[in-house]
Amino acid sequence: MSAEDLEKYETEMELTLYREYRDVVGIFKYVVETDRRFYLCNQVDVKARSESGDVFFEVSMTDAWVWDMYRPARFAKNVKVLTFKDVNVEELAPQEIDPPKD
Repeated sequence: MSAEDLEKYETEMELTLYREYRDVVGIFKYVVETDRRFYLCNQVDVKARSESGDVFFEVSMTDAWVWDMYRPARFAKNVKVLTFKDVNVEELAPQEIDPPKD
């Protein structure tokens, strides 16, 4: 496999991942960003922990979707992340456009 083939494959994977994100974002309530991953979830709890003077964050998520093109299954019932870096949590706005009713 050439470098060009690998680059084309990764580009296609990113596009597929973006399309999946676009399709599922409406079913989630929160966006969670850590230093390593991007998540969508319906419930999130962030706790600051301290051990030996170091502070880290414990992030627990329920009903999550993970932005990771190398994971075969991106949906997870429960996710727990421990990180020493920043964690950003944003509540998504409800859909402003209602689908047409029959």
